[in-house]
Amino acid sequence: MPKNSPIRSSLILKERRRSVESQIYHLTDRILRLTHHLELHRRDYSSQRGLWQILGKRKRLLVYLSKRNRPRYEDLIGQLSIRGLKIR
Repeated sequence: MPKNSPIRSSLILKERRRSVESQIYHLTDRILRLTHHLELHRRDYSSQRGLWQILGKRKRLLVYLSKRNRPRYEDLIGQLSIRGLKIR
């Protein structure tokens, strides 16, 4: 995700930096960068473990947001173009 993307500017300007949406955005940005790194360095297992931890943290935040405010959750996954949570 480029640093000047419209998602970043709208999230940072509208929301507080500590809001759940901005945290999810920053984690998604880190996930994309780590994914690109792992495409180049396939055997970097410590980075792979870090990616799994970040994915888990983002998932927990998405679950929290989906329970607290469903419309904001749906807007966010639409903006970030990420898959929604599985419903059991």
